[in-house]
Amino acid sequence: METLKTSVGTLNEEVLKRLSKMLDNSTCGWRQLANAVSEQPKFRCSDRELTNCSLQVLSAAGSPGRTLLAWLADRFCSLDFLLHCLRKINHQEAVQYLSSIVEELIQITEQPQSQQATVGGRMVLTCRASGPPGLSYQWFRDKEEILDEMGSTPELVLCPLAPVHQGNYICRVNHRENFVFSQWAQVRCILSAGISSLFPGSVSGLHITHQPQSQAVSEGDTLFLQCKAVANPPAQYEWCHNTVALKQHKTCSLKIPCVTTENRGQYRCKVFNLYHEVWSDTATVSIGPSSITEASWVEVDRGPDSQKVHRNYGPGIHPLQQMTKLPSSAKQFYATDKVALLIGNMNYVYHTQLCAPIADVHELTNLLRQMDFKVVSLLDLNWQEMHSAVTEFLLLLDKGVYGLLYFAGHGYENFGNSFMVPIDAPASYTSEHCLCVQNILTRMQKKETGLNVFLLDMCRKRNPNDDVIVQPGLLKVTANIVFGYATCVDAEAYEVKREDVSNGIFISFLKRRVCEEEKVTFMLDRVAEDMGRCGITRGRQALELRSNLSERRSLTDRIQAPDCSASQSARNLQWAVAHDLPNSDCLQFDCGVKVQLGFAAEFSNVMVIYTRILEQPREIVSCSAQLTDFPEDVDVDLKTSNQETLLEAGSLILINENLPSPEVPSLYTRVRSLQRLRKELKFTICLHYTYANMDEEVQERQQVTVGKPLVSKLNLHEPRPPQASYPSSSSADSFNFSECSSLTEAFASLRSSNSWSYDEHTGTQSNAIGSSPSPRSANVPEETDSSECFDRPKPLVASKSLPLSQVNETDYKFSDMYNFHSN
Repeated sequence: METLKTSVGTLNEEVLKRLSKMLDNSTCGWRQLANAVSEQPKFRCSDRELTNCSLQVLSAAGSPGRTLLAWLADRFCSLDFLLHCLRKINHQEAVQYLSSIVEELIQITEQPQSQQATVGGRMVLTCRASGPPGLSYQWFRDKEEILDEMGSTPELVLCPLAPVHQGNYICRVNHRENFVFSQWAQVRCILSAGISSLFPGSVSGLHITHQPQSQAVSEGDTLFLQCKAVANPPAQYEWCHNTVALKQHKTCSLKIPCVTTENRGQYRCKVFNLYHEVWSDTATVSIGPSSITEASWVEVDRGPDSQKVHRNYGPGIHPLQQMTKLPSSAKQFYATDKVALLIGNMNYVYHTQLCAPIADVHELTNLLRQMDFKVVSLLDLNWQEMHSAVTEFLLLLDKGVYGLLYFAGHGYENFGNSFMVPIDAPASYTSEHCLCVQNILTRMQKKETGLNVFLLDMCRKRNPNDDVIVQPGLLKVTANIVFGYATCVDAEAYEVKREDVSNGIFISFLKRRVCEEEKVTFMLDRVAEDMGRCGITRGRQALELRSNLSERRSLTDRIQAPDCSASQSARNLQWAVAHDLPNSDCLQFDCGVKVQLGFAAEFSNVMVIYTRILEQPREIVSCSAQLTDFPEDVDVDLKTSNQETLLEAGSLILINENLPSPEVPSLYTRVRSLQRLRKELKFTICLHYTYANMDEEVQERQQVTVGKPLVSKLNLHEPRPPQASYPSSSSADSFNFSECSSLTEAFASLRSSNSWSYDEHTGTQSNAIGSSPSPRSANVPEETDSSECFDRPKPLVASKSLPLSQVNETDYKFSDMYNFHSN
């Protein structure tokens, strides 16, 4: 049924509210539905989105079910798939209700088409719809309803056709309070030119005899479309691709040699002469991977000292074609694991500071986590920290693992090599002060990864200060490398300068496509097409794709891990170490006040600490718990610490304006640059309180030690051995812990030193760290709370949505952009 293909967004508010009430329960409700829809990656809910749904119960008008349905509607979930998932969770009431609603929905099955005919002739506009019995039709010409009998039928007959009939027509289909409009159709009248009876009907004088046909071709093949017509005077032809005229193609045949993915889409041909004009049917062209179809083959050895050797093969039996080839629909690729390193550099010491990387890294982190990537997200790294982070990233890779590196910040490209600029790079930096991306690729290839993806959101201008040609080493022919550059060679990448948090140009378009179940290169091609249609990027910034990927591997491919081995366990531990938070607990002060201390991860090296007053004696009229005395290693802005909201605390990510305020007021402090922490994190909780019968404020202090949270346990500030050996899991149990001292040290700290305690002068207490977080729960605002002392508080939520419409607004000016390049 065509109606089932329509989106959830077509349902009216009354229907959505009733469905929401059915889903707002814990046994068979919105959580179970969210789990069911995750069978398609684009509908998979992150932990943050699930948290956002659950927090709606705090509002009188809030509904977790309604929030989930709105999220599905935004991603164009069909009614058919929603019904499928409701049946999957066995929600009979919702299935019956939605099925009855679907039966009442109106779906237009035949749209009226624009036509032209001679004056005095006959023209019929047709609009047909499916739906419940008793549908009624209303025809309109421009803004006026057609009130005669013909205006209330599916077919509007205009006979005899007169100039007064010219205009735009639309049909409204009604059933009780439900209705839907058809598309507009234009009616044109032309004067008779004495055309013979060879041309019948509404296209008298012009008749298409051969329509262009939809087809699928491979990259590198020749596309051939044909449209033939008989006409008097003779017909002329104009072809269109995705509604854009192909002005160089003006014959009945369209031939495009050596097609690429840019040539896919919809093609139509306009056929016209002096008196008539008509459009052909639409031909849809899909472009697949390249195929080998030559009739015969000749192999030539091109070595410098070799002789020319010819080997002839019969048609279609070249050894490359003798390999067993499964149909594309039957071939399924898997990853043994999926790992991503995301670096966003903003606060440069000697160069222009950037704004967008914080939002870009956050947005991409959430999207990659939905596709089961282990994500390490880091902000503002210096040279040593970037080198160490890459080394730790390489330890997470192994045979068959999908590896993804994203960098947002300043960069340049010299002699074909791309360089990422750390925040401490000097004013006239060279390759010595930066990281060469191609060097990282050669090290990744040693791990026999299944897919290597580099997304470089930086400038690619030539660096005039650097004339050294870096030799990154010999690359293997692995046919699994994808480079997605935010801009072209010798061009700049831009971000839009706004007062609020917003994405850069590249991520603004990438986030709409990255979760599509397409080959990585196909997905990036579509991102490039989207950028090309945007007014503010056209002619200034264009995505460039470089790839040798030979298989249809996608970022959404499922993980099929091999049997558990020492190397796999070590990788999981290495990743978990970088995302372990201190346990939250309660502090009891002598005055009777009980304070909750909690922690949340904003990035792998940025943590938010919050304090909440849980209990206070009646005689205390005002009370607040503030944090102070942080070590110099970490970055804490005293002006924005101990704030009542996350926004005031300097966090542009951990905020959702639509969420209700927490029931218990909190104070938030943001701790950055955890990768520079050399010892355990110690700080002081200073309790400020006032008694009812006293004017002076009283203070109590307790010092707290919380160990080394998040990525600080990896000691990224310490140098790594140059070009260390990185074993592959070809021998599954060959992983040697001694190869990375930070791993063994972090493992020890995870088991022992990463507990937190109170100062001995105020009483001692320690809590062991809980189990390491799962891959799907890290890299998001998370917190650990002690349920023994209080009810579980409301988690921090990071769901700042940055819609593409923010970038496509026409009021942007080119002067509002900052580029990612500094001279």
